[in-house]
Amino acid sequence: MTNRNTRSQGVDWGPFTLRIPFYHTRPEWPEFFQGVLITTCTSMAIAPILVASFGLTFEEAITMLMIQLILVCSSPILFGVPFAPGWITPAVPLVLGFVLSQGETSPERFQLMTATSLDLAAILFLLGLTGLGQRLMAWMPRTLKAGIIMGAGLGAFKIIFFDDFEKYFATPVATSSAIFVCLLLIYSAPFKRLTEHSVILQRLSSMGLLPGFLIAALIGPLFGEIQFDIQWGIMEPPLQSLWDKVAPFRIGWPGAEMYLAGLPVALMTYVILFGDIVTGTEIMRKAREARPDDKVEINHNRIYLSLGIRNALMAVTAPFCASQGILWTGVHAIIVERWKAGPEKIQTIFSAINSYYIFGIPFLIMALPLMTFLKPLLSIAFALTLIMTGFACASVAMAIPRSSEERAAVLFTGAALLFLSPWVGLALGIVAAVTLVDDSNGDRQD
Repeated sequence: MTNRNTRSQGVDWGPFTLRIPFYHTRPEWPEFFQGVLITTCTSMAIAPILVASFGLTFEEAITMLMIQLILVCSSPILFGVPFAPGWITPAVPLVLGFVLSQGETSPERFQLMTATSLDLAAILFLLGLTGLGQRLMAWMPRTLKAGIIMGAGLGAFKIIFFDDFEKYFATPVATSSAIFVCLLLIYSAPFKRLTEHSVILQRLSSMGLLPGFLIAALIGPLFGEIQFDIQWGIMEPPLQSLWDKVAPFRIGWPGAEMYLAGLPVALMTYVILFGDIVTGTEIMRKAREARPDDKVEINHNRIYLSLGIRNALMAVTAPFCASQGILWTGVHAIIVERWKAGPEKIQTIFSAINSYYIFGIPFLIMALPLMTFLKPLLSIAFALTLIMTGFACASVAMAIPRSSEERAAVLFTGAALLFLSPWVGLALGIVAAVTLVDDSNGDRQD
């Protein structure tokens, strides 16, 4: 019988490695139960936008998100990338702002999503095959990187507090309570000091958006802001009707002008994605010293090529640029901490990651009671996601500059990206980085 370590190595195919659930990886139940709840909530957060701004029904939106989630889950199981994958969340406001402003009809908006997604896939393939990705980021001035991240954060705040304020604060008490709880758990310095002396508070803070989400589910009905209509049975995914509304084979392929218009958004999305690649790599490099029994290979060519494949497939089946990223930082950090405790806690890093993602998919597809329970909460979930994204982007962006002049250039670039077209905003950001600050050496830490 094949031993556990041999099995965990998987099956190589090209530059990738396949690990079959239950054969190459075992179920890790703590990760499984967290994944069913947290992944379900966050993966559905964009559904209200797909319904309100892209013309999908709720069932079609859920089906589209399921296709995207299956592609996300393929990162560890099919391609062998040892990161807990997720969306390129800071890029979501940039992508939405571009598509909603440039496309007037639902087909046009999905064509723009397809064009931008294929632009991103092409960039990833090019950088992965040539090794140019690392050199590009070494050249890029740190104020330009920070400005792009700041633009994403400002874009998130603009969607919440200006563009769609009435939509996302139609449930003011529930939404505000959820935001307050999440900000307290994730960003409050006084609360973090309290967690140093309480295991319960540590576990609570490690749950990310889930506590705020559950608070909204409890408070909303009490104030009459939310009404639940729980239904029983199995949801049959409307694949054909979704295909007719989103697939370029049905609605038509984007024109050359759409690919050109989406290119700067794809470039900015890549910059944000590169930061996730760096973060995931450093987390694993530091952690694997504690697990010499579980050899973890970090292959950047594999990462780039797998991302290119996933984004290309997403572009022609369920187009939504920024939905196929490499790292869900909070989840990955939680998994790695338990993995470091030894094989008695977690067999392999892929066992934990696969349990968090793969084994939850049937629940998302089939559990109609879960879908109908979450439906009235989705706008709150998306508001939470954008608020947390805005805070995270602003925090990261303002930590990069080293002088007051650089911070001013970062804010200028972010504002230019927020109020002007992507090309103009990116051009002004480059001019500011090159001419206004002493940033010729870039950020050598990348």
